[in-house]
Amino acid sequence: MTAKDDLRDFLASRRAKLTPDRAGLRVHGGNRRVTGLRREEVALLAGISVEYYTRLERGNVGGVSDAVLDGLTHALQLEEAERDHLYRLVRTVATRRPARSAPTRRRVRPTVQRVLDLMPTPAYVRNGRFDVLASNALGRALYSPVYDDADPGHRAPNTARFVFLSPRAADFFLDFDKVQDDAVAFLRAEAGRDPYDKDLQDLIGELSTRSERFRHRWAAHDVRYHRTGAKRLHHPLVGELTLDFEAFELAGDEGQRLNVYTAPPDSPTAQALALLASWGLPDSATAPAGRP
Repeated sequence: MTAKDDLRDFLASRRAKLTPDRAGLRVHGGNRRVTGLRREEVALLAGISVEYYTRLERGNVGGVSDAVLDGLTHALQLEEAERDHLYRLVRTVATRRPARSAPTRRRVRPTVQRVLDLMPTPAYVRNGRFDVLASNALGRALYSPVYDDADPGHRAPNTARFVFLSPRAADFFLDFDKVQDDAVAFLRAEAGRDPYDKDLQDLIGELSTRSERFRHRWAAHDVRYHRTGAKRLHHPLVGELTLDFEAFELAGDEGQRLNVYTAPPDSPTAQALALLASWGLPDSATAPAGRP
């Protein structure tokens, strides 16, 4: 698909999700062919002409102003990630840059690995494609099913590939549907941020080919940031865990982010993590990622 196709489908999908009632519009008569907003209704809410909005939805974005994009953000009630995605799609269509092949940095700096190793809680570093680039011992032990199922043909374990292609994923992630939704929404946002990342496009192509669940979610054009929240896991050794997570972008390493998992003191999950940390884990579960 071209950048114009992505822009068209994204705008159309946002129109389809927003009902006239939610948009504050009165609907006269009951013979509507669509449940979402019509183009003319979006144009009215955005303060632009129907013809102009139609051109935008078709990818004719030459000279579009921030004021118009802000009007569309308001009209379609876009959240932060959706607004950013819209701006990136428009910029991509307008610039028409050629595809590039320069990959995101794959190596984790030694000082970042040292930070990981000093953390008493599970932590790992990943990139925007969900490649796990490094972890501490407890992070690797926590995500041992992901490591165990990693394709030896790839340099690093990949949680998106695990979520959609591994039969063990539904047992490991207790909120499985939400985890899949979040993974696709993040990948969609990442594709908008860097549409010329060949490795990312290859991953999307692989998952689209091999997973119907991925294809269905990808077609929805949902985008979302995944910065904080809770994750419920069923670990094969210590059972059910409910973990809070925080994600931190590494300012010195564009495209890399540090994910840290914690649990309230004295909670069952904290006790399970302490048990996991105290057990003599096999070498494959204790060696930090990226090390021999």
